[in-house]
Amino acid sequence: MALYESILEAVTAIRTTSASEPRIGVILGTGLGGLVSQVEISATIDYDDIPHFPISTVESHHGRLVFGTLNGIEIVVMQGRFHAYEGYSLQQITFPVRVLHRLGVQTLIVSNACGGMNPLYRRGDIMLIDDHINLLGDNPLIGPNDERLGPRFPDMSEPYSRRLLALAEQAALERSTKVHRGVYVAVTGPNLETRAEYRFLRTIGADVVGMSTIPENIVARHMGMEVLGLSIVTDECFPDSLEAVKLEHVLAAATKAEPIMTSIISDVVSRCS
Repeated sequence: MALYESILEAVTAIRTTSASEPRIGVILGTGLGGLVSQVEISATIDYDDIPHFPISTVESHHGRLVFGTLNGIEIVVMQGRFHAYEGYSLQQITFPVRVLHRLGVQTLIVSNACGGMNPLYRRGDIMLIDDHINLLGDNPLIGPNDERLGPRFPDMSEPYSRRLLALAEQAALERSTKVHRGVYVAVTGPNLETRAEYRFLRTIGADVVGMSTIPENIVARHMGMEVLGLSIVTDECFPDSLEAVKLEHVLAAATKAEPIMTSIISDVVSRCS
């Protein structure tokens, strides 16, 4: 089945449960599902009930769409995302973003857990993504282009909205919360990087490293969506003092910083609408 028709089929299935037409969508990353507790939920749909949706296989990713309101604003939340290391193609990974757009989403807020390579960053810090470097070795736009979805050669001069970045920085300032602004690099994983790889990634201009976000951003921009990206630094990736990372430590760091990130996202949702 062609991509466009698959999107329509997924939307039709969703519409049997929710008639919501949210303008704002949020993708929650590893250990960052708590925003849902702030949402006045009107409907939830498991991913496996939506045609053509992948199924999240990662611990801490619940795998459902949540519809409702946040501060009185209609939103839809992806509680759980997909990664290339799970065996999915980038087209599969980004299919939900295309569905969200068809549901009415024009603004996409993406969060993730990441490793901090900038020596000024510490575990638990929040970085607003100003730009990115794609080292996934693939691109979700490869293949035939459907002009109904977006142009063949989408512009990426502003991958992350300057307007939304300013709103997020203002929200952090008003809460007396320190946030960084930097460059996110995506690699496939699932292994973490070697000392030499961290040095290389830092040398080419990256401040943090992760295994997600960029495919969703590319597809969102392909469809003309405005994007805000936020990263929580869950481990410190300094080559000269590198320590083994355990998943429970990553989740603990994400959980500790999550309330701050949730507050920033909540403020941005209120202001960007």
